[in-house]
Amino acid sequence: MKSPVVIATFYRFVRLHNFTELRDPLLRAMLDNQVRGTILLAAEGINGTVAGKRSSVELLLDTLRQDDRLRDFDCKLSFDDEMPFYRSRVKLKREIVTMGIDDLDPANRGTYVSPADWNELISDPEVTLIDTRNDYESAIGSFDNAIHPDTASFRDFPAYATQNLNPQKNRKVAMFCTGGIRCEKSTAYLRQQGFDEVYHLRGGILKYLEEVPEADSKWRGECFVFDNRVSVNHALEKGSFDQCHACRRPITDADKSSEKYQAGVSCPACHDSRSSNERGRFREREKQVRLARARGEQHIGADAAEQARQRKLTKLAAKQAQRKTEN
Repeated sequence: MKSPVVIATFYRFVRLHNFTELRDPLLRAMLDNQVRGTILLAAEGINGTVAGKRSSVELLLDTLRQDDRLRDFDCKLSFDDEMPFYRSRVKLKREIVTMGIDDLDPANRGTYVSPADWNELISDPEVTLIDTRNDYESAIGSFDNAIHPDTASFRDFPAYATQNLNPQKNRKVAMFCTGGIRCEKSTAYLRQQGFDEVYHLRGGILKYLEEVPEADSKWRGECFVFDNRVSVNHALEKGSFDQCHACRRPITDADKSSEKYQAGVSCPACHDSRSSNERGRFREREKQVRLARARGEQHIGADAAEQARQRKLTKLAAKQAQRKTEN
């Protein structure tokens, strides 16, 4: 029987003043353990989603925990029958989740609420429940009675909060997102704006789905995930949605029956916003994907710099191994 692929989603807000020095060792650990996915590093912390055999993923997570600053990072596990990522990447960023507020201190976060206590909190009529995810994510699933800001990007959340939330009116605010990182940063922003009683779901939706029985759940629909599974159901199994490979939005069979849908080129949600030149580029890309698939290859569009870095690390490891043999 084929062993399932383990997908680990993790993050931690913590001061990493030497974060640039962590990139190559982490990429080496991913390549050595045949773990794919992406890890983001910034001065404010670490954020990643990776996949591989259970033993390989655990070895990578153990490597992270060897750094005392990362020892207590939040991690959620889910499973799939196929590898959801094409390559291994470690990227340096200004923020591990981009809000675009330079003077924000993520350590000044709101109050964690465990999945076991979440239902009670959001049943309180005085609580304003906010989905901090993007519009296309909340469209396929969310909690009962949640407010959907309909933001296209997490960068839009500060403007939404300024225009729609008031610390005098919204005295209790609870927020959630996929894995916990966006809602945690959102609570720090609201506290900076004068909101006192702010809560966020620890571990995000994925941890809630893992720990709360479906019979007791206040979650409705599926949860969008940023990998090839597209979405997961309440059992954290691959969901029912496909994905438009032009705009990355989740799509249904009905969407694929639309005259505005063309595989790899457009879907009903993005067709009218694409220029003829863009659709032409997408058609060529889709053609190359199909040709690669016919050859039994993967067309992943990896950028040249990342590929060069991986080749450099591989050569370095080979030289080190050769020196050990010679000595």
